[in-house]
Amino acid sequence: MPEQPISTLSLRHVLPPAGADTWVEVRPFIDGRDLLKEFYPDGLGNCRQEWDGPAEKWPLTPTQDSGLVIVGEPDCHPGCCGALFVDIRRAGDRVLWSSWKNTSSVHAPLPDDLHFDAAQYDAELARAAADLTWEEPMDTVARLLGKTLVDSGWFERWGCVLERVRSSREEPCGVEVQFTRERGPGDHPSRFGYELPVTWTEPAEDQALRFAAAILAEDPRGTAEQWGD
Repeated sequence: MPEQPISTLSLRHVLPPAGADTWVEVRPFIDGRDLLKEFYPDGLGNCRQEWDGPAEKWPLTPTQDSGLVIVGEPDCHPGCCGALFVDIRRAGDRVLWSSWKNTSSVHAPLPDDLHFDAAQYDAELARAAADLTWEEPMDTVARLLGKTLVDSGWFERWGCVLERVRSSREEPCGVEVQFTRERGPGDHPSRFGYELPVTWTEPAEDQALRFAAAILAEDPRGTAEQWGD
């Protein structure tokens, strides 16, 4: 049997169009080929925020066990319009992509199994996760503010759970901070949040510090806007 060719993975950050309310994506290219474009010309790769945690939680991190992960999806939720899945696992000095599954209505032929050199693959995941050159001011503010809020433990002090801190490119661009508060036994948690406008003139670091100081100065249950149940 001929030896399986070794492919090369490269990950590219792709920003949404100005004003679009979609995420910054991390898009996989295989040997320079935009694999997702063949399935979803207007679709999306993994959300960049999913790469902000520990390495074992990154979307494309291989494991020793089988398990399908989302590689890309249409401009919609996978539960609605489907997605492209692949099994990613480690086998010795190789990373294997196999058992492809497409749950969308797009009928492009599924890719063949792919083999990667594990060292090159791991290095590319780490490089992409550490890359911040793509950030615009709202992204930098969201990253710095999110870390400050998580490290502070402020929301837990008031019986709340910080759900997410994300950048928004809708006009006016800014940062959204969302948290929940428990009402009582059997009740659904209430959702609250802040919408923080970001400018291009003030340094992002200064804006993050200013927003953090305002949020951490008072009980968030009394200062944030309720976003519904």
